[in-house]
Amino acid sequence: MAGEEPEHLTQAARRQAQVDPLAALRAPGDPPWDVYLTGTVFLDIVFTGLDSAPVRGTESWARGMGSSPGGVANMATALARLGLRTSLAAAFGDDHYGEYCWDALAQGEGIDLAPSRTVPGWHSPVTVSMAYEGERTMVSHGHEPPPEEPAPDFPPRARAAVASLAPGKRAPWIAEAARAGTRIFADVGWDETGAWDLAKLPDLGHCEAFLPNAAEAMRYTGADCPRAAAHALTEHVPVAVVTLGADGAYAVDRRTGESAEVPAIAVEALDPTGAGDVFVAGFVTATLAGRPLADRLALAGLTAALSVQEFGGSLSAPGWSEIGAWWRRVQSVPGQSPEALRRYGFLDGLVPERLDRPWPLRRAVPTLGFGRSA
Repeated sequence: MAGEEPEHLTQAARRQAQVDPLAALRAPGDPPWDVYLTGTVFLDIVFTGLDSAPVRGTESWARGMGSSPGGVANMATALARLGLRTSLAAAFGDDHYGEYCWDALAQGEGIDLAPSRTVPGWHSPVTVSMAYEGERTMVSHGHEPPPEEPAPDFPPRARAAVASLAPGKRAPWIAEAARAGTRIFADVGWDETGAWDLAKLPDLGHCEAFLPNAAEAMRYTGADCPRAAAHALTEHVPVAVVTLGADGAYAVDRRTGESAEVPAIAVEALDPTGAGDVFVAGFVTATLAGRPLADRLALAGLTAALSVQEFGGSLSAPGWSEIGAWWRRVQSVPGQSPEALRRYGFLDGLVPERLDRPWPLRRAVPTLGFGRSA
């Protein structure tokens, strides 16, 4: 029956989702998963409340601390909390860190880890992040990943997949997923080679949307402004989304001729860790829900803005309770711009009518294994 949850959707996933943004679109024969992704899971340890950057030869005390799965887990968690049925392929260490991350994702967030595996003798990569003055400094440690690829050559059927492109490298699963009808959304990291050549991103041709930041987009295209870069990118991919930092985001859809720009929401940023992943998750969610381009940018920017008000990557990803609370709050503030309110009017049909949790929601667990039953 259309709209029914498959048996493999766990109780944890139902608790987290609260809203199914694709409910009206679900039909028999749909792929079992809304989104598939693969990558490296880190254990993130985040310190907040630092007055300044650590100073050499001194000891700094942080007023806040949290632990959570990081790396690709940031994206997977953000997608799951927005109600998408999410499947992740990743390698996990067989240490306590790996067990913690596995449990947090599978049991806490309802993410499918069937394509993932635990690797004996491989310890989990770790990142320590220090947040101060709205910025972050990170120190990471990890060994080379296992020689076997965590991503299967034939990924599970899904409506969409999120891929991180690497210059000069091809990921066979991307082409395979695209041939099976999966819509590919891609971001990219900084090109350490300095080539900035789109031809060196061979999997870009399989993608529906490409979401670089302004600096990356301009370097790849040679354009002198982010908006011109977005238009230039549509020669290579149907939808180009360029994030503009404090200025919001700009997007172009070559197929429909649409372009849209949405300003950033002014918030007090505690920790920007994972905000880019949350932005992509919001854009994917709104795209799969069939929203216009401006709505896709608006939801992406809103979820990213809500995430930076909390610390940690996956810890801070908002769900529909937080989105609903924000929407009700801004509508009650006198003097709001009618145009700005109309920009987010599509939320009326999505957010829950009532909240069953307080907001902002503090999810941080400061100690690994804290609260685990014996």
